[in-house]
Amino acid sequence: MKKEYWIILIAYIAMQFSGIIGVPLLMFTGNFFGKSPEEMQILSVPYWIVISFAITFIITLALLRKELKTVRELREASSVPASIAWAVGGIFLAYFAQIMAASIENIIGIEMGSENTQDILMLIKTFPAVIIVSSIIGPILEEIVFRKIIFGSLNKRLNFFLSALISSVIFSLAHAEIEHTLLYSAMGFTFAFLYVKTKRIIVPIFAHVTMNTLVVILQLNKEPIENWLEKMEKIQSFIGGFI
Repeated sequence: MKKEYWIILIAYIAMQFSGIIGVPLLMFTGNFFGKSPEEMQILSVPYWIVISFAITFIITLALLRKELKTVRELREASSVPASIAWAVGGIFLAYFAQIMAASIENIIGIEMGSENTQDILMLIKTFPAVIIVSSIIGPILEEIVFRKIIFGSLNKRLNFFLSALISSVIFSLAHAEIEHTLLYSAMGFTFAFLYVKTKRIIVPIFAHVTMNTLVVILQLNKEPIENWLEKMEKIQSFIGGFI
């Protein structure tokens, strides 16, 4: 594996654990910016998430800047129209994989819903800038780490199924929701398929970013959407009474 890849992996892992030092540090320095300890106790976690992800994102892009310009990879990749088609189709493919995995989990007695998603929504409500991390920076970093680096490196030595399986399970474990391993692995398989099919990391990135963004938008507007659906049902029943 390339030296740059190892540095990115180390930076990504360090980012995951950086809150141990970063959050207390922000709580301490908050006093110098006129923030009360109570305010910093609430804001330090979302602040650090944005800071740590942004730093890791910049490091990752800086290390990959030369690779993104290589002509060889562009020759092996799918055409632009085909890549666009797979990127858009990949959203529906990922959604279908998610529904199938969630249905299987439900059958075996695993409750639907993600604690991670609820935690992220709470952080967004506390500090809206977190939505940039959850919807854009986070998915991009995950695709680079889990698909381009881990899956890509494994796929050079193993077949697609084993490479996708190993990288998807690691992807799942990184989300720290063991009960939803099947769900996260199904998503990982889908994104790995999009990557190997097009040879363009931007394709699974687009699908992943879109999926995360839609989930956040729907969850943040859950109550208005439910109210709207209720009104539509009443209107439909009212109209139906005259037919």
